[in-house]
Amino acid sequence: MSARYDACILAGGLARRLGGLDKPGLRVAGRPLIESVAAAVPDAGKLIVVGAHRPGLPRAVFVREDPPGGGPVPALRAGLAEVTAPWVALLAADLPFLTAGHVSALLDAAETGAVLLDDGGREQWLAGVWRTAELASALTRYERRSLHGLLAPLAPVTLHLAGQPWFDCDTAEDLRRARSGGQAPRTRE
Repeated sequence: MSARYDACILAGGLARRLGGLDKPGLRVAGRPLIESVAAAVPDAGKLIVVGAHRPGLPRAVFVREDPPGGGPVPALRAGLAEVTAPWVALLAADLPFLTAGHVSALLDAAETGAVLLDDGGREQWLAGVWRTAELASALTRYERRSLHGLLAPLAPVTLHLAGQPWFDCDTAEDLRRARSGGQAPRTRE
């Protein structure tokens, strides 16, 4: 039996707002952020990581975007080339509060796609699931760099779920909040 979905974790960013630190490797609740995200997709047929190889993810397939650090659209192109399941979970590598239950809720709600909404009502494009064929088709026609520009026209279902699964660690303050277990800010920039 083939898997319902594969997971594609984008982990090759430059983390400029964190001074260039290895953001996916930063620890929250005792483990690297990327390992927390990988734990949220235990049912994925394939775990595809777009970024540097990491020893804590033995089942992962590692690929790199061209050029490395080129942004989320080139990273998505590289990762999607490895997807074989009918659905793909597209996730950032820095989502400390994402759980398998959140990913299941996205899959259950999706028609062509589903993304999480933050507390301010904004779509979080790196916290969603997509029908692989639709995403691949959109990507072949897309020449710009914005994930919003690529994904918004696919009209995904949007979900606001408990627990702030959309919260990502882009800044030192975000990381501090995640490590303290405190609530994330009500809205995101």
